[in-house]
Amino acid sequence: MTHSLVCPETVSRVSSVLNRNARQFGKKHLFDQNEETCWNSDQGPSQWVTLEFPQRIRVSQLQIQFQGGFSSRRGHLEGSQGSEALNKIVDFYPEDNNSLQISSAEVDQLKVTFEDTTDFFGRVVIYHLRVLGERV
Repeated sequence: MTHSLVCPETVSRVSSVLNRNARQFGKKHLFDQNEETCWNSDQGPSQWVTLEFPQRIRVSQLQIQFQGGFSSRRGHLEGSQGSEALNKIVDFYPEDNNSLQISSAEVDQLKVTFEDTTDFFGRVVIYHLRVLGERV
């Protein structure tokens, strides 16, 4: 059965936070299910989110809800098991489809990188990031 894999024990990191204001724009807002909060990156050529799960997972879908005008035209998903280096799983194009289907990758860690942002300064604003699948 497919369900959300991000839990309180999942360790998350982000490339940047707008004006270093983690209270208002921090990574915790990616997963709080609140429609009024978001992660807002600072400027840069690419932005990323990493997730370290407490156990191995089988990810089958990634859902991303951007704010209009602050999205990404292109990105890629990487994953690893244990202490292995990250390996590319798939390239994606979120403007075409905000729900990415993945052919069942088993990982302990995921990295989502957003490139070619629609904002002139390279900022990304995400209201929700959901990783769906099952625990292995």
